[in-house]
Amino acid sequence: MSSELHVDVSAGIAVLTLHRPAQQNAFTPTMATELGTALRRCDTEDAIRVVVVTGTPPAFCAGADLSSRVGEVSATIDPPPWRIRKPVIAAVNGHAVGIGLALALQCDLRYMARDAVYGLNQVRRAALADGYAHWTLPRLVGMANAADIMLTGRTFDGDEALAMGLANGCLSAGEVLPTALAVAHDLVGGSAPLPMALSKRLMWEGLGMSPEAVGRMETELTAYVAESVDGGEGLAALRDRRQPKWSGSVAEEWPATEWPEPGLSGEPEPPGLD
Repeated sequence: MSSELHVDVSAGIAVLTLHRPAQQNAFTPTMATELGTALRRCDTEDAIRVVVVTGTPPAFCAGADLSSRVGEVSATIDPPPWRIRKPVIAAVNGHAVGIGLALALQCDLRYMARDAVYGLNQVRRAALADGYAHWTLPRLVGMANAADIMLTGRTFDGDEALAMGLANGCLSAGEVLPTALAVAHDLVGGSAPLPMALSKRLMWEGLGMSPEAVGRMETELTAYVAESVDGGEGLAALRDRRQPKWSGSVAEEWPATEWPEPGLSGEPEPPGLD
């Protein structure tokens, strides 16, 4: 990896750290490429169970690097976090504006610094927010709040992010990464890999499905998981009053399903890697 992205894998958790602290981790084409490469690795390696994306202090990502020409920097990461079959947690430890906030919106969980500045301010530069923001934000905070944020380009803090439902937790900047890591460790120790991956996929996929289709997929996948490597381990651990010992493989046990299998071109289709 380049010096713009630090990757650390330990105890089933991959921490991907945007690393341009002197520029408040402003996003570059190199950073987008390296982040996509790291996320693809996280999707395919069973040793990696959970992903945490954060930034080297003092910021998470203060937007695009404007020293690049207009149009060169995009939050279209290939693949985006929502297509990864592992939970992706955004540890938003400082300012996240424009592309920086769009990246956090693509993750499954967001823990955000209380006193940081957040916003999608592209309309104030005669541009549109990108990075799937028009798809993710209304689903997280509703149309009224999304319109407020995107049409005005105004900024807001962590408390407002939490109140809108954009953040899963609002903390001091120094508590954000430890909290995200604690959640990640809990997922690694407590949640079976394959059901967790399938649940993530179905939640994102279900945004464009009918209730009946979601119910059908739940029934089919529940039956499939029951026959998987870890199918009986959860109940056995509960019966024996011990922690479960998961040994299933997301890569090897991923089922063939009837849902679409989009390519990795960055098109805003339902998520999931082959």
